[in-house]
Amino acid sequence: MKTRKMNLNEITKVIDPIVAMRQDNWYLVSATDKSGKTNALTAAWGGFGNVCEKKTATVYIRPQRYTKKFMDDSGRFTMTYFDFQKYGAALGYMGSRSGETEPDKIKNAGLHLTEIDGQPTYAEGKYVLICKIFFRQQLAPDNFIDAAVRDSSFPDKDYSVMYIAEIEAAYEILD
Repeated sequence: MKTRKMNLNEITKVIDPIVAMRQDNWYLVSATDKSGKTNALTAAWGGFGNVCEKKTATVYIRPQRYTKKFMDDSGRFTMTYFDFQKYGAALGYMGSRSGETEPDKIKNAGLHLTEIDGQPTYAEGKYVLICKIFFRQQLAPDNFIDAAVRDSSFPDKDYSVMYIAEIEAAYEILD
């Protein structure tokens, strides 16, 4: 697999910070635990920014998601972006299955797990961000100023955990 390491300033030129994080343009959040096992989930919520003088990615993971355990164990995760027109079905599959009950879900989705800088990504991806977590916080229902947003986003009251991570590296996957 050929890759090109990107300057972090290039990220928003190829990954629109608004368009890339929505329900019809998912990405995969992947993490490998200390035993070497990898799991991933489909995500649509998140953002990019500058926090604590670091270039950051923020993702929101529901507490029951199996991948959350991997992120907490390793302290790292990747965000892999795909050609959604081509891989939307695979991303849908990844989002509708748990790696806890379907250990081969990555293979079953038709994706090929690989690594960049020792972190998980996919041969089919277009761009991958390698992220190191430095802050996490459980969203609290009382902190929502707009109760309608809270109630529509979390009808089961399974409030996400917000992870803020330094983007350590970005790569374009060339083949």
